[in-house]
Amino acid sequence: MLRDNPMSEKSLLFILKAGLSLSLFIVLFVFKNLLFPYITSKQIPFNILMEVLFVFWLVLIVKYPRFQPSFSYITGGLIAFFTAITVSAIAGVDFNLSFWGDVERMLGVFHLLHFFVFYLILITVMRSWTDWKVFFIISLGVGVIISMIGLSQNTPAPYSQIGNTAYVSAYIIFNLYFSLILFFKENVKSLRWLYLLPWLLFIPHFYRLNTSGAIVGLGFSVLVVFFLYSLLMSRGRMKTIILSLTAVLTVASILLLINKDSQFVRGNQVLRIVGEINLKKPTFMTRVLSWKAAFQDFHNHPFLGTGFGNYAITFDKYFDPTFYNYTRAETYFDRAHNNVVDIASTNGAIGITAYLSIFGALGYYLIRGYRKRYFDLHQFVLISGLSTAYFVQNLAVFDSFVTYVGLMMMLALVYWIYRQGDDGAADRATARVKDSFLSAEAQKNSEIYVFVIAGFIVLTIMYQFNIKPWKMLIGTIDGQIAWSAGKPVEAYEIYRKTLNADTVLDRDSRSSFNRLINAGAAMNGIEAGKRQEIIDYNIELAEKNVAYNREDSLSQMALSEAYAVAASYNAGNSVKFDYYIKSALAAIDKSIAASPGRVPTYYSKAQIYLTAGDKDKALETLKYAYGLNPVYYDSACYIAKTLEMFGRDPKDQDRYYGECVKLHGTNLLGAAKAEALVEKYRKEKRDDLVLNIYVDLANANPKVVKYWIELAKAYEKMGDNDKAVTAAKKAITADPTVKDYAEKYILQLEK
Repeated sequence: MLRDNPMSEKSLLFILKAGLSLSLFIVLFVFKNLLFPYITSKQIPFNILMEVLFVFWLVLIVKYPRFQPSFSYITGGLIAFFTAITVSAIAGVDFNLSFWGDVERMLGVFHLLHFFVFYLILITVMRSWTDWKVFFIISLGVGVIISMIGLSQNTPAPYSQIGNTAYVSAYIIFNLYFSLILFFKENVKSLRWLYLLPWLLFIPHFYRLNTSGAIVGLGFSVLVVFFLYSLLMSRGRMKTIILSLTAVLTVASILLLINKDSQFVRGNQVLRIVGEINLKKPTFMTRVLSWKAAFQDFHNHPFLGTGFGNYAITFDKYFDPTFYNYTRAETYFDRAHNNVVDIASTNGAIGITAYLSIFGALGYYLIRGYRKRYFDLHQFVLISGLSTAYFVQNLAVFDSFVTYVGLMMMLALVYWIYRQGDDGAADRATARVKDSFLSAEAQKNSEIYVFVIAGFIVLTIMYQFNIKPWKMLIGTIDGQIAWSAGKPVEAYEIYRKTLNADTVLDRDSRSSFNRLINAGAAMNGIEAGKRQEIIDYNIELAEKNVAYNREDSLSQMALSEAYAVAASYNAGNSVKFDYYIKSALAAIDKSIAASPGRVPTYYSKAQIYLTAGDKDKALETLKYAYGLNPVYYDSACYIAKTLEMFGRDPKDQDRYYGECVKLHGTNLLGAAKAEALVEKYRKEKRDDLVLNIYVDLANANPKVVKYWIELAKAYEKMGDNDKAVTAAKKAITADPTVKDYAEKYILQLEK
């Protein structure tokens, strides 16, 4: 049938172009029945679409050799990079994570190769400016939808359908530049301004996202754009104007950054975004600690790194306990939050060289193409600006689905423009037809062979590595829903059935089951035999995750917790209890060895000792954790509670309770203990500690009017009447029935 009705060149091109256009809409996909829906809802459909298109692409280039892409240094750089990360994955510490990735990121080598397929199809079928024009217009249209959704979200972080403000910001930057490329390329001047209409949504959305890295990246790229225009424009009034604007923008940017904390900048609704660029921000300081870890470890893996995507092992190994001085959340970094540092760390000198070669090739074609007039001034300047914005903003984050798509579009556009200007490209295409290893007759009938062979391979890959994981992700959510509904046995059965499929992305599903079971309490009502079955399965899953990388601190921690739960439910069986306790201690010791500076890990070890009845070792472990970072209040709080539980030295108890309260850790003690400490500290006239207790209680329980009233009194006693008034007003908000009393109190304070 295929021989009688061979697919025409036109049909193949239509299918491929339609597929490329469809791929741009995938950014809108969010299927809430999947685990990590903002990631998996996009990457898996994109994978499937690229795999289907890949078969048609093969048919096209085999049957019609003149469509075979010409070699370019950009393509060579991409091939070098994908080869380097594949080799590093094989040589690295966790091949599964490197090659297949995890569900939270879906950035394994396997997934990234689909972006390379996207690039290959782009450089093959986008053969006219009309093709690119339509493609960019579709991208802008989807971008408009993204910004409309984002601006309609009444949240501080309007991440729309993308799920992360940094990713949305980068996505907007790409579309801002695509609109400018369309603007300057449009021959009908009256239509040009239509391409700038999306800015009415893009700019407000970008402003609300308030992502420091993207702000710096876009701002720096604007300076580069103005500088290049002022440098390259022909002499005349416009050149003078652009040069003057460049100077003004540069000076203004420097002055704003120097005075970013001034009232003028902070009080201006437009300029205040500059104030968010702060090298002392907690999020930036944690990134600095992360980058420091990468530099410390580089000499251990100088050529191939730890393996693509395996940054967590480096971060954990050199984890600095001062990290907690800046944040108590997001203490696990699986990426360096700097693309260059991340690639250098996980792929070594070979990987980072291959990665940078892509941009070296990009720069080569831009400069050479501009000199040969393949690129007009606007194309050269705008693509230079876009590549600058992309690279700079990635110094504070890492690539994602939207940035990989945008990057491949930019690289393919440069390939096309340069090829259009290269007179030898047509001759080389003709030569490929003549040099084809297939005869003319074979070329006509080649599609059947490609469809059968490539189609079978692709369908196998599609089912095994996309469809099966998709079903697993749905099953995981179903299991979580059953657990939340108070049906632990049903949840267990769902997880077991789901994970029996044995997919390459089971890691995160197993981890989610571990977290549910390791909480422990929900299994109290389950029949003993079934409960033991679930406990054993929980350990089995944790051990499977550990098997990927035995130096993974987080996996060893989960395994330790699984054994500890098993011990707690087998306290009446001395043989099993001892086995589980020893296994839990062995796993937690491996977790600590992999990340000796991670303070909370020691709390887990102390809890295991408490379960085993070893009070001295529990206290010794907690005090060691306290010594790692005395500012991290959890340690002082836990030591104080443990000392009191054991009836140990009252002076020691008082010391650690005081440290706990001083560091604002009251909420770890419980309301009853907090009230008891208030009475104690009032008698001792330690008013500062009484104040701290009520600050913590009021902030943690904003609807409890008593805490706000007591907080107001505490502030008054400390002589801070302004804050006392604020607390009294919050008491009214918490309970309007106290309004009269609170207003009289406020009036008294103001007098």
